[in-house]
Amino acid sequence: MGMKRIPKLINFILPALLVITGCKKVFDIKPQDQLDQTQAYQNVYDADAAVVGIYGKFMGLADRYVILNELRGDLLNYTINADEALREISTHNVTAGNPYANPRPFYELIINCNDVLENFQVMLRDKKMTEGEFNQRYSDIGALRSFLYLQLGIHFGEVPYVTSSLKNLDEVKNASNFPRLPFNTLLDSLISFTETLPFKDPYPGGTNLNITVDGYPTQKFFVNKKIILGDLHLWKGNYTRAAEWYRQVMETGTQGVANGNYYSQYKVGWDSNGDVDHYVTYSRAGDASTLVYNTQWRIMFEQPFGSSGFDREWVWVLPFDSKFKPDNSLIKLFSPSGGNYLVKPSKEILDLWDGETQRPAQGLSIPYDARKLLSVMNIGGQPVAMKYLYNYLSYSNLSPFSALTKNGKWFLFRQTHMHMRFAEAANRAGKYRLAWGFLNSGIAGAYPAPGSDVTNYHNTLFESFPYNFDARNSGGTGVPFYRSDWYRNIGIRARANLQDITVQAADSLNTIETALLKETALENAFEGTRWPDLLRIALRRNDPSIIADKVYNKLLKDGTGNAAATRAKLMNPANWYLPFNW
Repeated sequence: MGMKRIPKLINFILPALLVITGCKKVFDIKPQDQLDQTQAYQNVYDADAAVVGIYGKFMGLADRYVILNELRGDLLNYTINADEALREISTHNVTAGNPYANPRPFYELIINCNDVLENFQVMLRDKKMTEGEFNQRYSDIGALRSFLYLQLGIHFGEVPYVTSSLKNLDEVKNASNFPRLPFNTLLDSLISFTETLPFKDPYPGGTNLNITVDGYPTQKFFVNKKIILGDLHLWKGNYTRAAEWYRQVMETGTQGVANGNYYSQYKVGWDSNGDVDHYVTYSRAGDASTLVYNTQWRIMFEQPFGSSGFDREWVWVLPFDSKFKPDNSLIKLFSPSGGNYLVKPSKEILDLWDGETQRPAQGLSIPYDARKLLSVMNIGGQPVAMKYLYNYLSYSNLSPFSALTKNGKWFLFRQTHMHMRFAEAANRAGKYRLAWGFLNSGIAGAYPAPGSDVTNYHNTLFESFPYNFDARNSGGTGVPFYRSDWYRNIGIRARANLQDITVQAADSLNTIETALLKETALENAFEGTRWPDLLRIALRRNDPSIIADKVYNKLLKDGTGNAAATRAKLMNPANWYLPFNW
C-alpha cells in the first residue's frame, strides 16, 4: 500500500493543487479518504507529500516572481490593462498596500518550510525515515527556503531571517525577536546553512520524488541545490567558489556513454538534431525570411518535459496543467488571448535586439538579433512576450490550442543562466579569456589552434578546477585525434548566430561584465533574472547608474511619465529596495 500512496498524492497535487496556509494541511488529503493531522509525518510517503505540498504552494508565487524580477527592470513594462499596483512596480513608485511589495506570501511559504524541516528532524529521531531519506528531503526544502530568502534580500534589502515554525505568522514583524538582517549579512547566513545541507544532488532516479506522473518526469521540478549555492556565492563575491558549484552542474551529463547528451547537456553544445541544439538558424543561410520557428531556439520553450532538448537546456522548471490547481497565472499576465495582457516587452529590449548583427552568411549579415522574433510576437497590433505562452498559443497562428486548456511552464533556470553566471564569476576571478569564450564562440573559439594539431589548444587544462576545460576537437583529419568532453561547446552568442563581442585588453574585466549583462537581456529576457542581474552588478561596482539609466531608458522610450524623476530616485541605492510593508 505504501508504494501506491505518493503517486496518488502527486496525481492529486500536480503541479500545485494544494493551496495551504500551514504545512500540516498538506495531509488533509488521504489516498482514498482523508488523512487527519494526527497521522501526519508517519513515514517517508507522508514526508514526500509534505515536499510536494510545499512546491504546490510555491507555484502560487510564479506571477509575483516574474513581476518583481522583470517589471522592476528594463525589459518588461505594463500595458494599458494594468492596475495601479503594476504601474507602481514598473516606475519604482511603490505605495503602502501594493500587493506585490508585500513580503508576507514569501514568509508564509518560509514558515511552512520551517515546519516541514522541524518535523523531518523529528521523523529522523523517531526512525520514521532513514538517514538517506531524511538527507534528500531535508536538503530539498532547506535549499528552496534559501532561494526564497535570496529573493527577499534582492527585493527588500533588510529582512528578518526566521528559521523556526511560528504559530502566528505576524510574529515575523516582531523586530525584537527577528531583527532585520542587511542583505550582505543575510547572504552569510544563507551560505552557512546551505553549504551544510547533507545532500546536494537531485533526487535519485526511481525514488518516489523522481518518477513520471501524468506524463511529467518530476526530476526538474525541484530546486537545484548546487545552483543555489553558486548564486549565493556569486552575490557574496566568492567567485571561484561560485564557479565550482556551477561547474558541477555543467558536468551533469559527463558520465556513461559518450553520446550527444554526454557532450551537450548543460554545455551549450551543438548537435545534429534541431530539437536539441537550439540554434538560431535559417533554412536558407543569409535569407532572413527563412528563420526556423518550428525547431531550434524557439522550441525550447514549447518542448515537453522529458524530451532530449528539454533535458539538455532546462535545470529547473515547474508545469502548469489545466487539470490541476492553481490556474496558470502567467497566461493571465502575458496573453491577450484568454489572459489579461497586463505586461509587455519594453521598447528598450526591442531596441537591444535590433542593435545586434548576425554572423555573415552567403555574404550577408542580418542586422538584428533573431531572438527578438522568437521571443516576441505581434497579436492584435500589440507586442506579446511569448516564452511562457508557447504551450498555450500556437506560434504559427497565435491562437490558443484550446481556450480552456491553459497549460504552460514556470521557467526558473536554464543552462544559459548558468553559463553566463559562470562567465561572470570567471571574469571577476581574472579568467577573462575563458569568460569571453563562454559568452561568444565557446572554449575552442577562445583558444583557437593555428593548425590541425590541437594538443595545446582548445583547452584551459593549464588552469585548476573549476576553470580547467578540455574542448579539443581535431576534426576528421587531425592528428592526434581528439573529441574531448567540451568539444561541442559553442558559446551563447554563436548559438544565437551573433557576431563576437570585441574586447580591449586594457579593460577586459568591465568590458566583459558589461557585455554579459547585456547578453542576459538578449538571451533570457522575461525569464525572471533581469532585476537581480542589474542589482548584483550595480552593488559590485558601486554604480547606481547601471540600474538608474536602464530603467530610465525603458520609461522614456515607452512614453511613461516622470522617467527623469525615477532615474534621480534610483541614483540613491536606498531606493533600490521595496518597502517592507507587512
